[in-house]
Amino acid sequence: MPLLRINACGDQPQMHNSPRDVATVLRMHRGDGPVIVMIHGYKYRPNLPDHCPHLHIMALHPRDMPWRAPSWPRQLGFGTGHVGEGLGIAFGWESRGALWSAERRTRPAGRALAQVLRQLHDQQPDRPVHLIAHSMGIALALEALHHLPAGAVQRIVSMTGAAYATRALAALGTPAGRACDFINVTSRENDLFEFLYERLIAPPARGDRTLGFGLSAHNAVTLQLDCDDTLALLARRGAPVAPPQRRICHWSSYTRQGVLRFYHDLLRQPETWALDRLRRDLPDAGAPRWSRLIAPPQGGLALPMTQNPT
Repeated sequence: MPLLRINACGDQPQMHNSPRDVATVLRMHRGDGPVIVMIHGYKYRPNLPDHCPHLHIMALHPRDMPWRAPSWPRQLGFGTGHVGEGLGIAFGWESRGALWSAERRTRPAGRALAQVLRQLHDQQPDRPVHLIAHSMGIALALEALHHLPAGAVQRIVSMTGAAYATRALAALGTPAGRACDFINVTSRENDLFEFLYERLIAPPARGDRTLGFGLSAHNAVTLQLDCDDTLALLARRGAPVAPPQRRICHWSSYTRQGVLRFYHDLLRQPETWALDRLRRDLPDAGAPRWSRLIAPPQGGLALPMTQNPT
């Protein structure tokens, strides 16, 4: 089985729709190839049919509900039947309800995630384990780092992560955090959502800003996905990503054509996409907030306040 479905129940991990013990199931899936843990963002709830991530973005064959989405596991290399494709873990958590209540649940859910990651590390300490998360899902990854030993996680991809920089830096200052790479994918398409997050979630420190403003750490790099120079660099290096089609979109960090394939390469070929080289080749500074919103229209670009993320 290339894909395991695990949910956070409070601060404990449980198999999705199965009474089996998580640790026992993980022991059954020792093997070669990386482990890639996928974490969804806001507005999902496992076992709620119209909002279950295991039926949608984290399914090998996602169904529309109500909008179409790509399969994260399939685009990240699972379900091929190839030897060495590794193990995919779709990690679900209760992220519906008021934004502030969902944000509070990221902490116990992150501790549940940490139990899974620790079990993986204890069983096969040399097996690479990577995390990829969208929006508020990155908060689970950051919380988990506080409860793990060094080397438990090798690389984290944050897809327009909804978290404050102070929280991210605290996590990256832990033993587990110092030993991993953090790729902070941002986009000015996400400005409206980051602005609302800052208005609804109190920052841990005065003047703190979200990850969309960048992150300065020795083991972190910020990659602005709607920057022409960044897209040109990715294309030259064999990972073409389609340009943005909207001025406002919360989901383009995983719905744009080619972007999940790029993350596939980031996680499965980390030596090709080394952090130092990315930092050297990427533009020094990102565009300021609202720069995409106020830019002159190009090619009849629409300005919807809401849209289907397709």
